[in-house]
Amino acid sequence: MNNNVYGIDLGTCNLKVYCKATGKVLNEKNTIAIINKNQMYAYGDAAYAMYEKAPESINVTFPIVNGVIADFNNMQTMIFEFIEKNAKGKTHGAEYIVAVPTDITEVEKKAFFDMFFKSKMKPKNVLLCEKPIADAVGLGLDVNEPTGIMVVDIGADTTEISVISLGGLVLSDLLHFGGNRLDESIISYIKKNFNLVIGQKTAKQLKEELGAGVAGSSDTMVIVGRDVVSGLPIEMEISAQIVYEAIKDNLSSICNSIKMILEKTPPELAKDIIHSGIYITGGASQIRQLDDLFTQITNIRVNRCDEPEESVVRGLVKIVSDEKYKHLAFSLKTKNYK
Repeated sequence: MNNNVYGIDLGTCNLKVYCKATGKVLNEKNTIAIINKNQMYAYGDAAYAMYEKAPESINVTFPIVNGVIADFNNMQTMIFEFIEKNAKGKTHGAEYIVAVPTDITEVEKKAFFDMFFKSKMKPKNVLLCEKPIADAVGLGLDVNEPTGIMVVDIGADTTEISVISLGGLVLSDLLHFGGNRLDESIISYIKKNFNLVIGQKTAKQLKEELGAGVAGSSDTMVIVGRDVVSGLPIEMEISAQIVYEAIKDNLSSICNSIKMILEKTPPELAKDIIHSGIYITGGASQIRQLDDLFTQITNIRVNRCDEPEESVVRGLVKIVSDEKYKHLAFSLKTKNYK
């Protein structure tokens, strides 16, 4: 059995790499700091620490936007430097399996494929797998069965709602917003109602500490922002109710999309989903009581999972190394891409 296998999930916010040789998931921020226009200064968590704090000479960027590659060269440099530095297995001649969103173009899929296939690592093989299917396999579900499985993956820039059966997607909806949109909503709500300007990182912290799917929490958190009127930095106490008011419209948009997919689901698959429940994964699914909100809207039980950010990447290696699931991955070489 070949242990020289890497499962890769290029998320907007986090880069996840599963190395089969070590059985570990490497998880770092998918962020690059650039100096002199094209020279990499830092990447990963170190680059993210510079976000919103760097001088003009250092440009901190996110190479994945809305689930697709926006900065090919820097992303390629970063991924291989990251794997070589942190993974203990061999990177040359390895097998790579990469998760791709469902509703993207063939050109965008080819960019994911070429990043590895045309790299200096000279991979033995490069396979792609649709993200919702990898997600379900990573959750320990048997996607080959004629049973309906509903997975809601809430990432940083995208939310994918999918119904899977017999190893394929029956229905899928890709929403072009996720956790980052919630952060932006918190920023604009606090600015509009309290004349306080806060940064993206502070908003993310508020979402993680105080965000909830339903109202009722009495928790608070002290933050620092800039007063719009005086222009000076000030401290302010923000309650969980304020954060709830800021994000509730975005959460109800996700609820409406889940309802729409359920309305289109064939009755026999809908019966399976009611029995097994809806599975929620992705970094932004960790918002407290999100399962309660979805259950209120759909009357269907919602299943959370441990380490929801890593379910896709764990599923990828399972797909490539288990004969039962191998047919779920595909290579673009067979589609006449040279």
